[in-house]
Amino acid sequence: MKLPVLSHPTTTVLVDDSDSFLQSVVFQLDSSIASKTFHNTTEALNWFQASAKRSELPLEVNVDVLNLPPDQRNVAVDVRRIFRVCGQRQRFAIPSVLVVDYSMPQMNGVAFCEALQGIPCKKILFTGAADEKIAVDAFNRGLIDRYIRKSAEDALDRLEQEIQAMQQAYFIDHSETLGEMLALHDYGFLRCQAMASLIQRLRREHGLVEHYLFHGPTGVLFFDRHGRAQLMVIETEKSMCSHYEIARDNDAPPSLLEALRERRVIPFFSQPGADGMYSAAVGEQWHRYCAAPQVCLGRETYYWALFDVPDHYLESPVYAFNEYLRAERA
Repeated sequence: MKLPVLSHPTTTVLVDDSDSFLQSVVFQLDSSIASKTFHNTTEALNWFQASAKRSELPLEVNVDVLNLPPDQRNVAVDVRRIFRVCGQRQRFAIPSVLVVDYSMPQMNGVAFCEALQGIPCKKILFTGAADEKIAVDAFNRGLIDRYIRKSAEDALDRLEQEIQAMQQAYFIDHSETLGEMLALHDYGFLRCQAMASLIQRLRREHGLVEHYLFHGPTGVLFFDRHGRAQLMVIETEKSMCSHYEIARDNDAPPSLLEALRERRVIPFFSQPGADGMYSAAVGEQWHRYCAAPQVCLGRETYYWALFDVPDHYLESPVYAFNEYLRAERA
């Protein structure tokens, strides 16, 4: 299991020549799945092509090429741009999953998927029993990612499960290279299965629908459907030592130094202008910024805790998923 650098609700597009069938499927799907329907393939293709132009993740990678040979060039990633995605209203409209019927009068489902090659979208072919050989061939050719028989008793349950799985796969694929780069530095937990499982469990248990890598302190920023934020601060033995050394060098109270040394607290010094590390301005009020750490034993020992996030950390108001759903269904 891998953890993408970010994940948020997206739009599932359903294409079928029967409008009544589309409305029936949407009605029965989980209400947390944002969807858009088309019963005309030409309109659907035009919408996809327009949407693809605005669906790229706004991440920047800067390469230092000044007077350096290719094997010595430095790559710098602005991690702050990852969590700033949460300020973009259009993020929920990104089409990450396509569910398309096979037998349609204008264009069959496989031809429709062929027309979308190059657009980063996971594709599910919703077929009749007679179309199964065609679906297998399309899967083997890499044109679709899944196929489901409409006649199966559990067709809608499977469809819902596959939509959720494909939305996750979309973000993993979309951020694979960036994740590999970041995992080599302060974000090694991105490639730790124990941490990935933990974060997925926290999402389920706390009703969290979005996550983004965060910098200063290192961790994962979560949002629930209502836009409420929580920050999972993640520390290693190395970074806990750094907290201790910085606190010691800034004449922190002995009680804080002892707690850090014994790994009894994990800090998030979140006062305005701070970067998550101790400063002299904190002083004896350090208890306000600390929590008891929990431990995850994975590729290494990770200490973590969930904190509420002050408004000044978010830079801009967050457009909540529930707001988006209400606007779309109004």
